[in-house]
Amino acid sequence: MSTEIEFKHIRKSYGDKVIMEDFNLRVEKGEFVTIIGSSGCGKTTALKMVNGLIQPDGGDILIEGENIRSKDQTQLRRNIGYAIQGSVLFPHMTVEQNISYVPNLLNRRDRAKTKAAVEKWMKIVGLDEELKERYPGELSGGQQQRVGIARALAASPEILLMDEPFGAVDEITRGQLQEELLRIYHQTRITVLFVTHDIGEALKLGTKVLVMDHGEVQQYDTPTGLLHHPATPFVERLVEKERRTCRLPEEKLGECEFSGAAEA
Repeated sequence: MSTEIEFKHIRKSYGDKVIMEDFNLRVEKGEFVTIIGSSGCGKTTALKMVNGLIQPDGGDILIEGENIRSKDQTQLRRNIGYAIQGSVLFPHMTVEQNISYVPNLLNRRDRAKTKAAVEKWMKIVGLDEELKERYPGELSGGQQQRVGIARALAASPEILLMDEPFGAVDEITRGQLQEELLRIYHQTRITVLFVTHDIGEALKLGTKVLVMDHGEVQQYDTPTGLLHHPATPFVERLVEKERRTCRLPEEKLGECEFSGAAEA
């Protein structure tokens, strides 16, 4: 696989607080990377650097080998899907208008293409067509989150960034959305970066899991690799509960249910 996203010697501080000193990472095309770590470790900072919402103090970020500093930032963001906790929909727009927002910017003269994209993604994320004319305030939390995912994917981006997108919904809805997202990933093979605070979710969804602490990579590995061979005491503590939950001997940890995305 080719490299889709690369962080090279990234430095970032907020005032006197150093978040990253020398952060390096390569994400291969088509990977579903879940990112987990301690509070303030740089998870969201790393995510927002990919679409230029946060600028590093030093170092470079490359997408398909091209430095994003040289790209028009508005165009960069239009070509990268972005979904966050609570979906943050435009409250004055209908479901259809929310989903079609970016496609309309990209295809001003092709309304038929935009309409087809809306219908396609509503179907894929499990939204009934009758919801098209409703406003966000008339939807459940799970429906709003599905609209947010559809909006992030409607322009057919090659990269999808997700920042704790399921954190504001109940456990049943969360499980349903996880399954929907896995299904979409297997259909599209889009490159996904997904920030979460839930190790179970990270292991279930990711083909690769990035564990961070104090702006440093503790381990970047498959879910099975983390369960089998935690690289640091920090990672070992993080996965300890999940290893117990699996209730499998060491040699069978790869059969644990948490490695959902990696099995495809």
